[in-house]
Amino acid sequence: MITSALIFAFACFSIGLLLNLWRVIVGPQKSDRILALDTMVVNAIALLILLGIWLGTGIFFEVSMLFALVGFVSTVSYCRFLLRGDIIE
Repeated sequence: MITSALIFAFACFSIGLLLNLWRVIVGPQKSDRILALDTMVVNAIALLILLGIWLGTGIFFEVSMLFALVGFVSTVSYCRFLLRGDIIE
């Protein structure tokens, strides 16, 4: 039962990741692209956690925490760059 649930979750998050990739490429505004990149980070974190559950190891949970930290910092820095023109004042 858990195997079929994991396969379904992998499929859903993979489709979401592909749709976000489409929004990054086609997005009409820069803000749409930033939101799509941030959502791609969330989907990638979910895929890492699902992979950790599938393989039964805890290392993927630590990797997902690091990926979340890097994704948050990159989103904030990209937004600051678009708003102010520089990241570090």
